[in-house]
Amino acid sequence: MSNAYAQLLERVRDITRLQSVGALLEWDQETYMPKNGVRARAGQFALIARMAHEKLVADETRSLLGDADVPADDFVAATNLRETRRAFERAAKVPAKLVAEIAGTGSLARDAWAKARAASKFSDFAPLLARMIDLKKQVAEHVGYETEPYDALMDEFEPGATSAPVEAIFAELRSATTSLLNRILAAARRPDPSILTRHYPRPQQETLSRRFAEALHFNFDAGRADTSVHPFCMTIGGSGDVRVTTRYLENFLPAAMFGTMHEVGHALYEQGLLAEHAATPMGEAVSMGIHESQSRMWENMVGRSKAFWTYHYRGLQAMFPDALAKVSLDQFYGAINTVTPSLIRVEADELTYNLHIVLRFELERALIAGRLAVLDVPGAWNEKMTKMLGVTPANDSEGCLQDIHWSMGAFGYFPSYTLGNLYAAQFFEQARRDIPDLFERIAANDHGPLLEWLRLHIHRHGRQFRAGELVERVTGRPLSIQPFVEYVTGKFSPIYGI
Repeated sequence: MSNAYAQLLERVRDITRLQSVGALLEWDQETYMPKNGVRARAGQFALIARMAHEKLVADETRSLLGDADVPADDFVAATNLRETRRAFERAAKVPAKLVAEIAGTGSLARDAWAKARAASKFSDFAPLLARMIDLKKQVAEHVGYETEPYDALMDEFEPGATSAPVEAIFAELRSATTSLLNRILAAARRPDPSILTRHYPRPQQETLSRRFAEALHFNFDAGRADTSVHPFCMTIGGSGDVRVTTRYLENFLPAAMFGTMHEVGHALYEQGLLAEHAATPMGEAVSMGIHESQSRMWENMVGRSKAFWTYHYRGLQAMFPDALAKVSLDQFYGAINTVTPSLIRVEADELTYNLHIVLRFELERALIAGRLAVLDVPGAWNEKMTKMLGVTPANDSEGCLQDIHWSMGAFGYFPSYTLGNLYAAQFFEQARRDIPDLFERIAANDHGPLLEWLRLHIHRHGRQFRAGELVERVTGRPLSIQPFVEYVTGKFSPIYGI
């Protein structure tokens, strides 16, 4: 191994450490920071982002990349070198001043978004959103693209992905989703989702969230759980410090219950990355889509399964006797798997959830391409919600202000959610083949076999493979909508008697 490679790797670790400082600042802003600290925090974000960017694109990095020499059969070193070169080549095209401005604007925009959401007034957020879109357009032009600027932004979250093939698979999925949804909506048998909107005191919900996190093997010695307006998972420097948040609604049990399982799913991936590769590409997740596959698998394919509740339902009844004492397991299982077109993405059922993502994907592309003006977003949003889901937001909070992503400048992120659902279904299908008694294990509250399977086949590889290649290696075939369609059809058909 060349000395240049060793020096390059230490430089990469320093860059990652700087980024982890930025992550800690972001976590603090979303959890405990006093509200009057926003402007000072914006400056801190900008400074850290500029320092990390300048260190990455420095002449010394370029020189080390040119001199680094690694053995052809050393896949760890080859992955680190390839991914560092990719990051350098992308970052070198973007001026440090622009990077800093995006970080600072993002801090201000997150605060403006939270206030606008509380007031349900999109116009209060619009100026900073317009500024962020302009900045991200500049990034796309600097990075370059073959077909449309949105591709340059999506590549940040799902390396190698472009709009056209994603649009095609989304169209196929939308058609299959609509077909099954129409059959469900016409069914005579209907679960009672009002079970979930009874009174569920927060203290018991907090205990429940902790219990489920522990059941899924979240390591609290290497993480913590807090509350925030928008649930998230954040890693601070490696698998030894992985933090999750959730939100508690006393009149809607799934918000915290499944929100916790979702974020713990992300955290299990982070905690499963090999510690010896910390702060290097081999110690990082493949893509946001693969990351989302982990959270959606634990939240839905495990957490909403009949097997999971065969074990946990009596404990839930004991925790909330006033709400659930007279509710059977079958009634509760039907309630948590109710399919109903709804307004809020994070509360959407498994089937209609992807329609929410298609909507955002279409709006983002239009905003970045300049086909949609920022002030026209509420109207465009409401029109698409009505057309795709048959429901119309009554205000901006339950419409275009519900997600934090645009305030963060995360344009190109949303497609990873639906890609994650597809990856999850294909992975889970394979896991069931490899672990024939998987559901019996889940029904016994034994989640170790699935977690070990994920760590063996996905987590330990870091960024060695691109998402598409990883899917083929694990399942033996390219990504397809078929496993997801078969999964949701198999789940919802008996619930609705179709």
